[in-house]
Amino acid sequence: MDTTRGMQTSRSATRPLATALLAAGALAAGALVAGACQRYPYDPSKATRAYPEQLAQASVADIQAIPDLANGRLRLVNPTATGYADFHLWLNRRYVRHVDALAAGQTIDLPIDSFWDERGEGPFPGGWFRYFQPTPIVLVQIEPGNGAPLVGLVAKPPDKPQR
Repeated sequence: MDTTRGMQTSRSATRPLATALLAAGALAAGALVAGACQRYPYDPSKATRAYPEQLAQASVADIQAIPDLANGRLRLVNPTATGYADFHLWLNRRYVRHVDALAAGQTIDLPIDSFWDERGEGPFPGGWFRYFQPTPIVLVQIEPGNGAPLVGLVAKPPDKPQR
């Protein structure tokens, strides 16, 4: 009499379950690796020019640059009587975007993902589903154009510690 026959049946019945668990584990590991390999914000078609090292910063305007990284924006508050038009705004001597106007007394919000560098890379915005820590914004400058010196803005640190 063969007493191992019942064990073979029970062992073969658990084999599909083990295979399914192994496949699910491999799928989960693949998704984790794919998420961990997320690259920098990158779009080569949005590559800009390099920071103008030849231009010195001549002054600092009392315009506040307040990063709201949780919502992915930079708020510019201009309480002065001086307005700026048709200028480039530089972040951290690397990322730039064109701004049509910042009038005297005006507040504008600019999306962080609208700034690009010479390689087509952008700063890391904040938010819940981010892969990297948000890019700290420590230096904000206006480039008025026509070879005029840069104008520094007051970069305000975030109110709350970053997650």
